[in-house]
Amino acid sequence: MSIFKDLPAAPIAPKRPVTDTRHGISRTDDYAWLRADNWQAMFKDPSILDPDIRAYLDAENVYMTAAMADTKDLQKQLFAEMKGRIKEDDSSVPVKDGPYAYGTLYVTGGEQPRYFREPRDGGERRLMLDGDKEAEGKSYFRLSGLDHSSDHSHGIWGYDDKGSEYFNLKVRNLQTGEDLDGVLENTGGGGVWAPDGKSFFYSALDENHRPSKVFHHIVGKPQSEDRLVYEEEDAGFFMGVGGSLLDDYIFIDIHDHETSEYRILSTKDLTAEPKIVAARETGIEYEITEGGEVFYILTSDDGAKDFKIMEAPAATPEKEHWREVVAHKPGTLILSHMAFARHLLWLERKDGLPRIVIRDRVSGEEHSIAFAEEAYSLGLQGAAEYDTDVIRFSYSSMTTPSQLYDYNMVTRERTLLKTQEVPSGHNPENYVTRRVFAPGWDGVEVPITLLYRRDTPLDGSAPCLLYGYGAYGMTIPAGFNTNCLSLADRGFVYAIAHIRGGKDKGFAWYEDGKMEKKTNTFKDFIAAADYLNQQKFTSYAKIIAEGGSAGGMLMGAIANMAPEKFAGIIAAVPFVDVLNTMLDDTLPLTPPEWPEWGNPIESREAYDHIASYSPFENVGEKPYPPILALGGLTDPRVTYWEPAKWVAKLRDKTTGGAPILLKTNMDAGHGGASGRFQRLEEIAFEYSFAIKVAGKM
Repeated sequence: MSIFKDLPAAPIAPKRPVTDTRHGISRTDDYAWLRADNWQAMFKDPSILDPDIRAYLDAENVYMTAAMADTKDLQKQLFAEMKGRIKEDDSSVPVKDGPYAYGTLYVTGGEQPRYFREPRDGGERRLMLDGDKEAEGKSYFRLSGLDHSSDHSHGIWGYDDKGSEYFNLKVRNLQTGEDLDGVLENTGGGGVWAPDGKSFFYSALDENHRPSKVFHHIVGKPQSEDRLVYEEEDAGFFMGVGGSLLDDYIFIDIHDHETSEYRILSTKDLTAEPKIVAARETGIEYEITEGGEVFYILTSDDGAKDFKIMEAPAATPEKEHWREVVAHKPGTLILSHMAFARHLLWLERKDGLPRIVIRDRVSGEEHSIAFAEEAYSLGLQGAAEYDTDVIRFSYSSMTTPSQLYDYNMVTRERTLLKTQEVPSGHNPENYVTRRVFAPGWDGVEVPITLLYRRDTPLDGSAPCLLYGYGAYGMTIPAGFNTNCLSLADRGFVYAIAHIRGGKDKGFAWYEDGKMEKKTNTFKDFIAAADYLNQQKFTSYAKIIAEGGSAGGMLMGAIANMAPEKFAGIIAAVPFVDVLNTMLDDTLPLTPPEWPEWGNPIESREAYDHIASYSPFENVGEKPYPPILALGGLTDPRVTYWEPAKWVAKLRDKTTGGAPILLKTNMDAGHGGASGRFQRLEEIAFEYSFAIKVAGKM
């Protein structure tokens, strides 16, 4: 391709065929050797990676660097623009909890957050944890947060310094700022304090990176003496531990992508066995929140696919005691719920737009918080205290910077606390945000959120970055994103395709994009590209597609299905080796993922269906557009060998001359670089690829 000139020879991965036979079907994988046999140990110590694998990844990085060498100045410019839109010394609005208000701040030039507290009604701030100080000398460092005890004397803080998401936990004296002796290893990243502040509960990860156990830790005791509270023996379930606002209960949340189970432990007896709220039933989800003497249960039980809210006495929360409080309304998806002393509230989405609904727990009177823009995002933060009439929420749109409000649920008064500052300047009037609908292959309407400058010509000449995800019921919000302004300012149309597999249009929208209906996700994305081309927002020759993780699978699928409709493809940590991964039940996410994709080990039907679309399996002899794949060496979610194998096969099979690039971050995992500015450098790199491919350099 002419825009990629004078490239050195691309690395050629050796073929070392490995044959696997399932259900009487044999497949040969030429690149299976890129999967490290010792991946569990390597995630904790990357230095032990097989030298042949490291040499290949290094060679790919060298080739990628050469291919992108002419974008160095552009990357610097993009980074400067993005950084210029961030208030470097930003600070959150503190959240009141007891005698203090807690918050985070950044300092100019700082990469990591710093946690502080101050007297409840204002006063001198005291720094509790300095993320930049803790990160010194580490190529990767990510904080999982700081959770303070109910008596405000101590805090639990966690960190990952390899990108593998094995977090270490430490306990800090919040008065002195000193850490207590001892480190808890291989945890999920956080803990829940018992009311007396002398112990806490946390989840531990096993050797296959699964949160399989919950422990009770006594402060000052070694981890080896921690009491096992609960062990989940089914590898197909995720598990987490949380607590109630009143500190009355510890919640153990066990779930996969379609089934839930809660076990609760009263903090009046920390040595008791956790009590089941409702035993898991395949396909039934529920979440609980405390409301004093009752629990409120958000559930899909009895066919309530878009969820309803039930109530049960806290003393007898079993299913036979559930009573309906908020009825199921098909097409109106309840996303989350919270309860406070006098109010029940929930976040719901209808016709692709969110709103917050508030109900008086005594009178039953309801009202809602909504906004008038075509597309926007709401975030419900609630409050840290139970006995309150004031909650907090955030609002933004593609053109409107984020606004943080306190809201009085009795007086219905909104108090604007903070508007996101854009130091380099931002005039919303210069931009247009729209919600349009593309006709799908089967007659559905696929929502697309658009952002572009008001002076952008809509005659087919504008380049477009088309983003998609479409899995796990995740919805991509139409919120303010300062980074994509760099594309809009260069004449791009920035588009988000709200495709099936997400819950943008309710639970049915999710169901229509999973398991045997997975290909709807890919067809919807292609339909979005078709619509943008037909309506002259852009043209096929100008569309750069982007997606990450499960959205990276989307990128691999559309590359196979319709490569001629995309000028380029960016696939970040792409889940492209779907069949092989779903056949490997030792990998961290494989058993919990079977309800999303199917279990090809047990089911020939699932095997055949996954094999029909799995991007790696379906790479063919055709001209692929320029592709940029990005991976992380210690990524436990989408392992580094997925993009590596995919790129090797693409390069072997493509009949075109467009470059296939692989960038592996040798010091990070699924989320990429950990620092806020380091992350901007990665985005600048991805955008420079899009700009280069679009011919806008």
